[in-house]
Order: sequence, then structure tokens, then C-alpha cells
Amino acid sequence: MWKRVLKFVAAGLLGAAVAVPALTQVPLSPVPAPNEKAAAGAPATAVALPAGAAALTKQDVDTWLDGYMPYALARGDVPGAVVVVVKDGQILTERGFGYADVAARKPVDPKTTLFRPGSTSKLFTWTAVMQLVEAGRINLDADVNQYLDFKIPPYKGQPITMRQIMTHTAGFEEIIKGLLSFDNVTPLGAELKKRIPERIYAPGSTPAYSNYATALAGYIVERVSGMEFDTYIERNIFGRLGMKYATFRQPLPANLKPFMSQGYSPGKSKPERYEMISLAPAGALAASGDEMAKFMIAHLNDGGPLLKPETARLMHTPAGNILPGVNRMALGFYEQHINGRTTVAHGGDTVYFHSDLWIFPAEKIGIFISMNSRGKDNAAGAIRGALLDQFADRYFPVADKKPPVELPTAKEHAKLLAGNWTNSRRIDSSFASLVSLLGGTTIGIDENGRPLLSALPGLGGQPRQWIETQPFVWEDAYGHQRLAAKVENGKVVRWSVDDISPFMVFDRTPWYLDGAWLLPVFLIGLGVIAITALSWPINAIARRRFAAPFALEGEQRRTYRYVRGFSWLVLLVFAGWAFVVTSLEEFETHGKYDWLILLLQFVGTLAYFGLFGLAVWNLWLAFKGKRSWFSKLWAVLLVLAAFFVLWLTLAYKLVSFGTAF
Repeated sequence: MWKRVLKFVAAGLLGAAVAVPALTQVPLSPVPAPNEKAAAGAPATAVALPAGAAALTKQDVDTWLDGYMPYALARGDVPGAVVVVVKDGQILTERGFGYADVAARKPVDPKTTLFRPGSTSKLFTWTAVMQLVEAGRINLDADVNQYLDFKIPPYKGQPITMRQIMTHTAGFEEIIKGLLSFDNVTPLGAELKKRIPERIYAPGSTPAYSNYATALAGYIVERVSGMEFDTYIERNIFGRLGMKYATFRQPLPANLKPFMSQGYSPGKSKPERYEMISLAPAGALAASGDEMAKFMIAHLNDGGPLLKPETARLMHTPAGNILPGVNRMALGFYEQHINGRTTVAHGGDTVYFHSDLWIFPAEKIGIFISMNSRGKDNAAGAIRGALLDQFADRYFPVADKKPPVELPTAKEHAKLLAGNWTNSRRIDSSFASLVSLLGGTTIGIDENGRPLLSALPGLGGQPRQWIETQPFVWEDAYGHQRLAAKVENGKVVRWSVDDISPFMVFDRTPWYLDGAWLLPVFLIGLGVIAITALSWPINAIARRRFAAPFALEGEQRRTYRYVRGFSWLVLLVFAGWAFVVTSLEEFETHGKYDWLILLLQFVGTLAYFGLFGLAVWNLWLAFKGKRSWFSKLWAVLLVLAAFFVLWLTLAYKLVSFGTAF
């Protein structure tokens, strides 16, 4: 999750600056006054429930939640949560569980306690965009540069469009540094101009989730409407729905501070500070469960007072088929199939808050959950995933559900799926691309010849059993997930699973970046370098103890010392990078360690190239001189070690200059 900042093109900046102001002077369509009755939605209508389904009533949902949530939160060490269920334009139930403030024993109030929905905030940004599309102010398929006062560079001559931004196919690499702060945030436009992510995919070709792209859409809302993003949302969404306990403003307004839930790290009762999101349209919302219910009801009521029915349906309708067999993106919402039903949804995570929103457009039902800690072993993710699964199994069960039938090609196709894979949502252009090496995804083969994907375990932490039910489409034998792969020329080149397929896929890791061989070779090489470095003081102590002469003279002796000195330098540089990686949160939120990154880049570049050059020279001297066979063998090993260390540092951008990631 890191990136290098691109330089701006001065002419492009000037051209965009003079092209857009006229747009900002056009008034918006009149904003209707808040209408509580309209926000409540249409009158309740009967929902056709399948045979064997529990009655979807407040009493039954409350009973079910009481049996699930308190135990799940306690087992996962999550202090508090809110759950809201809406049905037929009304709030069916809204429940607070646990504490908003542990020390004060303040319970969660679903009406007034504010949670941070994280990226679920994006749905408000997308709704704002679609309001301006309705008004004829934004064209979904136009180059977004026409709405900006700076320029997004094209990818091989191809610009990006709002439709691509809303479907996470703009092609940006990930950025993370500066996304979160505890002190203050810079204005949205300044933040976006400060660092433009690299474009690493052709627009429209690859789902790659992007906070930057969403924030860019929010800035376009600012530019086109002529008002700050926060103000636009307050007038055109919060105001229309009567949402009083909701805000995008940072820091939190004084009148809402008493209602804000504390956020907690796992295992801690001491609250953490309020998270400030620099790319605010991508995740800065704070809202109560009751207010999120109003938003869900509006979307379930064909847009309610927010959008025209045809616009709401467009937002909710999945499109495209980048990876057939798994869930797709709609416009801002993403598809989630379960038990034959289609939901459109959006999850969200800050460091301390973890949320999900699902709506069933056909059934006029919505669910929202938010928790104030990730809990033990990231329990919040399992809790919210199981909430949807159990809700669907209880109220929309599949009649006479039969076990999946496995295809005879299952073992053969599983072998084609095996290997190392890289997430499309990744940092590519900076030193932080190293995370792709350390955190790559591997698919193996289990004892039954089926895909083994340890990165996506079941609720109990055990590997899922993937059954191939269609060619290159697998189902979780005991769950709701599907996995699908894309095949080209008889080889699997891409895959994903239902939960993330709308906005992230996995592509085959190129051989020259594949950690399956590169990481072991690198570690062995680093071991050779470490032994070489340690041999310097060890040999010196041994010679002194036994009064032995130094056998090398002149250039041979100088090279001996230089090689070992540079070996120590390489080890120290990698120790520094280890500190950077293990202290990533500090580097994400503060710039005070930027000097260390720059120092490691500068010294490291000298060390990697210097050691390789010296190792080659040492090898030549070893064979030129009368050294022992072991000395010659070690000189060969040292050249190989230095070569593969240099390979890794070049491949994963450790030889680079810049502190953005």
C-alpha cells in the first residue's frame, strides 16, 4: 500500500485550471427540504419468504442477534458494535451491543452513538457523483481531467473516466502514506495534487481498489458543485434524509464529540485517538446506526429523495464481466451473491473501526454493522462475514440444498491454479513494493487434489474445501464463497473470490519477482554475506590469538577488507529496512522517519552495487592469485549472493529515491 509521487506537467495544470471554473458557477438543481416521511420510504409490503425460512420480524431478528452478537464480541475481544436492519422502508430493528466507552461503561446507543464506517463512506461520495450525473454536470464516460484544476497523466495515451473510477478500474497503484493522521488534514485538492499514484493498469482492464480515485471523485464533486465536499454532502444527502448524527468533517465537530464511540486496539481498554482521513471522500464519515439506516432506506426506495429511480437502479446494477463466475462491481456498490439472492454492498475499515453495509434491492432489506475494534486475530472481519451468512441462511435459506458436485477436471484444473500470485491492489513504484514479496499469495494443492488457499480460511481458521462445480469455478463446500479463474492459452492467469472480486484480482507473479525462488535465494545470499562479514573480526581475533600472519598483501588485502566492510554495510541497510517494515504504522502516519528512508536508499544503493562490484573483483583476484580451493569457492558464492541481493533490491525498488509510498 505505497506509492511514489508523480511530478505534475505544468502545461497540463494550467490548461485544467482555466477549463473548469465555468462549471463551478452553474447552480445545482434545487435541494428539497428534509422530509422525514420520504426518508422513511414506501409503506411496508409483504416479502415472499422461502420454505423453511424464519419470519423476518423484529422479534425474531432481535432474538437471533441476542444469540449471536454478545458471544461473538466477547469471543473476539471487540468492545462494542451497532447492528441495524431495515425492511420495506422502515427500521426493522437497531441494536447496540457492548460499550462505546469501556472505561466509562457507556453503552452503544444505535440512535446517537457515532461509528466510523470507513470505506462504506464511499457510497455517499458515489451518491453525490450520481446526483451531478443526473443534473448533467458530470459525464460518466468523459476524461475526468476536464473537471480538474490539475492533470491526471494518461496511461499509454488513455485517460480515465468517472465510470472507471466508480468501478475501481482506473488503473492506479495503491498509496497509503499520509492516508491516516491523528493531528490534522490538508485540504482535499492540495492532498490530491501532492501525490498522484502511478497508473499501472490500462483503464477498464483490471479491478484495483483505490482510495485515491474515490477522493478524486469527491474533489470533482467540489469542483463541479462549487462548494466544499463536506458542505455538499450535508446539504444534498444528510439534509435531505434528516441525518443529524453524521458528518464527514475533520476534526469531529464539537456538538458531535459527546456521541462518538471510542476506537480500540485489540486487547486494550485504553481508547485510541480520533483517526483523520486525508482522502476524506474515501472514508472519513462518522455516523450512528440510525442514520445509516436512513441512507439504506433511501437507496432501497429507488433512491428516495436522493436520486431518480433509474439512477438508483443504475448504481445497483452490476456490469462488466472482467472475471466471469464471481461477483462484479456496480457503480460504487459491489455485488454480493448469497443463497440465490443478490445484494449490493460496501465494507469499510479504519485502523479501529470495521463495518459492512448490505442491501437486498429486490427484497427491500438492508443490514449495517460497525464495530469499534478489529478484535483478537482480526475477529471483526469474521464477525461481520458470518453475520451476513447467518442472516441469509436464516431468512433466505436455499430449499433442499445439496452438496456441490465436483467436476472430473477438478484435480487437473487445481494444478493449473497452483502457484504464487500478486494482488492487483498493490504498491508498485516505490520501496514499499517489497510488501508484495513478503505478503504474496500462494495457492497449493491439498491432500484431495483441491486448491489450498491458506490466505482465505473459513470461520474457524481452517482451510476451505474448494469444489470445482463449473470449469475453473470453485465453491466453498461448506460456505458461500466462490473462486473463479481466467484461462488464456491453457494457463490460469488471473483469479479472485466473491468477497473481493468486484475490486481486486490476483495475477500470476512474474518469474523474476516470484518469491517462491527469489526469497529463499535472497536469504541464502544474505547468509553468505553475513558469514563473510563475520569472518573479518573472527579471523582477526584468531590471528591475534595464535600470532598468525595475514596471508594477503597489497591489493588482495585491500579488496579483502573492502568486501567485508561493504558486507557489513549491506547487513546494516537491511536491518534498517526490517525496522521500516515492522514499524510501518509509524511511517504511514508520520513524516519524522523520512530521513531514515532516504538514508537507507542512498547508502543502500552504494552498498548493493559496491558489494557486487567488489565481489566480482575479489573473484578475479582469487583465481589470479594462489588461493585455496575453498577461498575460490567462497568468492564464487559471494558473487552470486551479491548478484541476487542486487536483483531483489532493483526488482522491488529498494534502489530508488523518495519517501512516498
